[in-house]
Formats: sequence, C-alpha cells, structure tokens
Amino acid sequence: MASFDRVYELTAILQSSRYAVSAQELAARLECSLPTVKRYLAKLRNEYNLPVTYSQKYQGYILDKKNDDQVEFPGLWFNVSELHALLAIHELIGGLDPGLLRAELQPLRERIEKLLAGRGVSTGELVKRIQFVGAGIRLCCPLAFRAAATALIERTRLKLNYHSRGENSISTRTVSPQRLLYYRGNWYLAAYCHTRGGLRVMALERMSDIVTQNHPATEVDDQTMAAELTSSFGIFTGPPNHQAVLLFTSHSARWVAEEQWHPAQEGRWLSDGRYELRVPYSDQRELVMEILRHGPDVQVIAPPDLARAVCARLEKALQACKKK
Repeated sequence: MASFDRVYELTAILQSSRYAVSAQELAARLECSLPTVKRYLAKLRNEYNLPVTYSQKYQGYILDKKNDDQVEFPGLWFNVSELHALLAIHELIGGLDPGLLRAELQPLRERIEKLLAGRGVSTGELVKRIQFVGAGIRLCCPLAFRAAATALIERTRLKLNYHSRGENSISTRTVSPQRLLYYRGNWYLAAYCHTRGGLRVMALERMSDIVTQNHPATEVDDQTMAAELTSSFGIFTGPPNHQAVLLFTSHSARWVAEEQWHPAQEGRWLSDGRYELRVPYSDQRELVMEILRHGPDVQVIAPPDLARAVCARLEKALQACKKK
C-alpha cells in the first residue's frame, strides 16, 4: 500500500470509529510498523490539520469531532483504487457513444492521470485493458444529448423536429423531458409530449433543430413514470396487458435462464431440461425481434397473436431467402 493510501485509510479508520483505536490495532489494519503509524498520525496533525488526539483513558487515538461533524481531508481526495475506478468509469462512459461526452470528461481524466502519476502509478495498462464493445449502436449527436440533458436538469421544455422511423415522417414536437435512458447501446429521452398529449420515449439520434424554451417543464410523478417505463418489456411505454409464455430448448436454456428480460419475469425449469419464461409486455414489436434472435431454440406458447406475429416474420424471412 502506498504512503498516501495508508494516510487516507488511517483517516477513514479514525473517521468511522466511535471509540479510540490503539496504535497496535492501527498498525495491524494498515499492515505497517508502530513507528510508521505514529509518523502518519503526525502527518494528519501537521500537514492536514486534522484534530487527531490521544486518549490516555482509553489508550488510543481518536478524531476530535465536535457535534458529530464529519472531519475530512481538505479538498477532494482519492486513494489509488478509487482513482482507478474513476478512470475505468471514464473509459466506459467514453465508449457509450463516440465523442458524446469526451470533451467534457477529458479534464477529469487528465486530473486523474496526474494524481496517479504523482503516486508512481501508470494508467496506460488500465486504459488498454478496458474496452467497450457495442453492436447495433446508433450514433447520437452530442448537441442533441447536451440539449436534452440540460433541459432535463433545468426542468425546461424543448421544441424539436422528430423523425418517426415507423411512419417515416417528421413532426414538430414540444416536450417536457422526464428521464434520459441508455438502453441497449442507444440513448432515449422519456418526455411528456405536449403535441401528442402523453408520455413518449424518443430516440435522441432522431431529434433535430432542438430549441430550449423558457416554459417550465410539466412534471410527471414517479409512480406514473415507473408504470410507463418499467412495467412492460422493452423500450415501449405503457402498463402490460399481455404475458408472453416462451419455451426454450435445453441448449438455449443455459443462457436464457441467467438473463433478465424484465424485472417481473417468471422462469422455471422443466423436467426435460427445457426452460419456460413468462414476460409481461404491452407492445409486441421489440419482443418479436428478441424472440427471433433465438431462432429454432424457442417456441411461443402464448398468446396466439404473438405466436402468429413471430411465424409471419419467419415466413417472410424464408421467402426472402428463396428469392435469392
């Protein structure tokens, strides 16, 4: 453990202790000698001006906290493991969408690297070994992300043009942002749409000509948002009005049994090694795509409409193959 990290850990021990801690216990927990512990205690007093006192009555050290106030290092401090974690988070965020937050996060990364370098730790190996691998990611315009995030935080409305893929049409919308969602490698904005008169989930990459308005955003309560966003399978909003019953082969079950399709899903193993999965949903479009991903390893038991939709897609795929 580096010298700074031991000083940092020593402060954390004293901060969390309600009673005096002996020098012997501190040496054991910091894995160092008694003279080293006393040197670190002196550093806390003299360099960081922390009120470390020795209790003759209890034969140990304690932070003299008044009125149960927290006593901390001046400024913002991290140990090496925390800095590594921050750097790892930076790399992962940078990989969410090329260039999306890189400019804003770069000063943070440079600061972390400088702090680590000052403690003799190289960041090159860590950065090299953290990769973000995505498939089917659609590039989101940084301007759209910033506008949505700013309006979300400041609680203001947005006016924008939105391209609907399903209808292949562009409409002008006024929305009150409620949530930013990162779902399957892509960014979405859940908002109350004043134009449509209800909650909508909109893909950020389909937004253009975004203008922030001075009107305050209309608030939607948390209970309503949870019912709209998390009660059904997938990104489509709305309370569930169907339950899919899917039966997976014993081969596919090895993977599916460990997946979470929805927080309220129900799964059970059958005696022959197959796996039955029940998933609540309100809109079958995305669910059909997910089922098709498993090909011949899944059977739709119920409802009939879902089974027919999957069969229709498979038949169209077969006809397209035959034409070739």
